[in-house]
Amino acid sequence: MTKHDPISLTTVSAGFIQDWLDALQSRCTSKEMKSLLERSGLQTSPMVPTQRITLEEIATLYQLAAPATGDEMMGLWSRPIRPRALQHLLTVQREASSMVSALFRFSTFWNLLLDDFRLDLRSKPDEVELALAPYSPDTKPQRFGHMLMLKLAHGLLSWLGGSETRVQEVRFAFARPDFAADYAVVFPCPVAFDAQDTSILFDPRHFDRPITRSPAEASAFLMRAPIDWIFTGSRAHTNSLRVRAFLYGETWQSCQLSDAAHALKITPRTLNRRLKDEGTSFQNIKDALRRDIAIRALQQGTASIEQIAFDTGFSAPSNFHRAFHKWTNRTPGSYRL
Repeated sequence: MTKHDPISLTTVSAGFIQDWLDALQSRCTSKEMKSLLERSGLQTSPMVPTQRITLEEIATLYQLAAPATGDEMMGLWSRPIRPRALQHLLTVQREASSMVSALFRFSTFWNLLLDDFRLDLRSKPDEVELALAPYSPDTKPQRFGHMLMLKLAHGLLSWLGGSETRVQEVRFAFARPDFAADYAVVFPCPVAFDAQDTSILFDPRHFDRPITRSPAEASAFLMRAPIDWIFTGSRAHTNSLRVRAFLYGETWQSCQLSDAAHALKITPRTLNRRLKDEGTSFQNIKDALRRDIAIRALQQGTASIEQIAFDTGFSAPSNFHRAFHKWTNRTPGSYRL
């Protein structure tokens, strides 16, 4: 994802990563944790759930924390995942003759390492489901850990196929969280909650044949982890991402619902309904893009806060400050690097 990409601009709420931060603390001293957060660009004091976190901050924390803790899953599972485990996983995956075979190898690999959950591969002619099933009914799902495992499976399939693999649905075995909207950045499909098991579902009829991947390509994939496989690069699989991509390519400040509907070749009423089904609205998407453009400009640009306020459609800097605090619970100045 590039600097000028509408997906890479996206931020997620602090609540989305809080389970990960809690798990990471179990693998670090307080001093080590503070250092990891500081070097990642994250604040060391407690964050409120509505604060915004950039994808770069998440990727940097992962790249620092995995080697620092000696656990490539950073406390998300009861047993540490030792260094080079993911490298061995890619070696196993590179030899798969089909996507179903790749998923079988994926489940077998992790079932050798995990103590609390097993990965079940449930295959039918028109549906393949990879599920995380607990060994004990008393075991509670780790929300970030379950998300990360499903996305690793999806990311590896996409890497093997050479393009993002289509997903039918994702189901989580936990209640819908307040940050549920953030999953749209991660999964290009409908997301359900309160399921019996956490799982990701594919239609095997849409599977591409795996392409041959070299050891050098595997190393590059690991070097970029987790940005390439956590966050979806899709512009087509959900209406909300399609609208966001459209707005980013247009003069988004003046675009209306009818403009987006025309570009997507559907009626405004149909688009409004589909966005509602995805848990969002045209205005929410527009406001989120405006927020994320402002955060990127504050972090990487040289424009003044006043100029950024005008560039993002505010008539006065004071209005921008109020809106920004409502979006992030932080001041614009606190995002300056």
